[in-house]
Order: sequence, then C-alpha cells, then structure tokens
Amino acid sequence: MALKITKSTDPIHVERLNVVVYGPPGLGKSSLAFTAEAPLLLDFDNGSHRAANRKDVVRVSSWADVTAITAEDLAPYKTIIIDTAGRALDAITADIIKTDPKGHKNGALTLPGYGTLKTRFIGFLKLMNSFGKDVVLIAHMDEQRNGDDVIERLDVQGGSKGEIYKAADAMGRLVMENGKRMLKFSPADAAFGKNPGQLEPLLVPHHESAEFATFLAWVVQATKDKLNSLSEEQKAAAAEQDWFRGNLPKVADAAGINDLIERASAAGRACKTLLHGRATELGLAYDKASGQYGAKEAEQQPSSEPQEEAA
Repeated sequence: MALKITKSTDPIHVERLNVVVYGPPGLGKSSLAFTAEAPLLLDFDNGSHRAANRKDVVRVSSWADVTAITAEDLAPYKTIIIDTAGRALDAITADIIKTDPKGHKNGALTLPGYGTLKTRFIGFLKLMNSFGKDVVLIAHMDEQRNGDDVIERLDVQGGSKGEIYKAADAMGRLVMENGKRMLKFSPADAAFGKNPGQLEPLLVPHHESAEFATFLAWVVQATKDKLNSLSEEQKAAAAEQDWFRGNLPKVADAAGINDLIERASAAGRACKTLLHGRATELGLAYDKASGQYGAKEAEQQPSSEPQEEAA
C-alpha cells in the first residue's frame, strides 16, 4: 500500500481540541471550564458544587462510572471536561488495583500497572475525540523549587503527566497577577504551555459578566480559527500554483510574462519559479534594472537571479 502523504500545501482541518487548563487552588478553574461550548463536566474531584456557573455534571465515584459512556450519552454536548485529570488518574489506579492482580503489589502500581494506567487514560481521551468532542482537562498546579526559582508543573502522578503533555493541543495556566485573573498559553522559563492559537495573555472576565459566560468557548474557537486559517492559506497557495501551471503554457511572449510578475510575487517563491521557468522556455531573461523580462540579450546577471528578484 502506498504511503499516504499530506503535502505541505494540503489543508489539515482542525475540528476538535484537547485543552489543558491548570493553576493553583481557588482561582475558579471549574467555573472557567463551564464557559466552554455546551459542556458536560466529569467531576472526579467532587468539587463541581463550588463552581460559580455550574452546568451539567456527572458525579464520578469510581472509574466504572464513565467507562460505559456512549456517543448517545454525549450527543447534547460539545465539550467534555475532566475535573481533575489527577483525580481521574487516581480513579483508574484504584480500578487497576481492584481488577488487575498483575497491575499492583501491596496496593501500589507495578511497572505494568503504570503502563495500563497510561493506556486507559489516553484511550479514554481518544474515545471522547472519536465522538467529535473537545476535551478540557483541568489540573492543579504543583510548584517545585530549583534553587530560588519556582517551577510550575501539573499536579499529576507518575509518567501519566507526560502523556497529558503530549495529548494536549493547547495548554494554559490560570494565574493571579496584580489582582487580576490571567489565562496564559505561551510557555515560560518556569512554566509549561502550548499556544498554537498564538493568543496573548488573556484577562479572564468577572464571573458575573456576560463576556465570562462564553469565555473558554471563544478561546477554543479562536485557536481552531488560527490553525485552520493557516490551512486555508496553504490551500490558497496551492490554488495559485495550479493556476500558474495551467495558464503559463498559454503565455507566448515577454508582455504576457511581465503582466504576471506582480501576481507571481504575491503568490510566493513556487509561483515565481514557475514564471521564470516559462520565461526561460520562451528565450527570455530577467533584467534587474527594469524589473522586467526581455530578449536574452538583455540579461545583465546570472540566470539564477531572476527567481529571487522577479518580485
């Protein structure tokens, strides 16, 4: 079977995201999560009653409570919130100890048990994604010291922390600065982050404001729009290249070539190369002084120059 290659100019449309939001206690992480689009919160932390704007919730007492979730169960919802990722992993750990004799020893997970833990958790995320849902993972912040520096990390057990980092499409930390709540997605020297939407630090609106009601929904959509806008630009670039490939064979003289210089310049290097190639076939050369193609005798520099200077 031939290798299926996605070309650099082929669009990759992003329809769902895995978003991690972490921060210290008391900053309203759950309340923030409820501002996602049509959310359902899986309450592993048993703290949803403290949220300022609580929506629909599944109170989870054991991992078995969520393993039978179906697409029909989630049909009314667009976003699944796991609150918190650390407690969800604790629930899986308890289930492994209960059901898998080889996965633990004296109440602690063995190496195979940790493998099972990671497999189950990532499998659950993939299941939610297969239903077409955005997933928001809430996590507490763990502060570690490196000399005088404070390092901010997710408060999640074992090697599963790395799996969450890898599964996250976007990762933001909720912090308090000068009395204001800020959501920051860009990584810093002392904090992890993922910012594919290229979002500036965001001021989180007051929880009673109209802007707060859909705040995280806006953040997720803005990130998708940014990612998909890159894909649309690539699609436009490919369309321009196809246009030049189809129309350049019809160009028969220097006037026709020169009429296309500005368009080729706007379309990028590939189109300029195509234009120069057709000009060469017609026996034309680029004159740097005039910025135009003309008869071969007008060439004033090496033939490799026009590809860079045609714009």
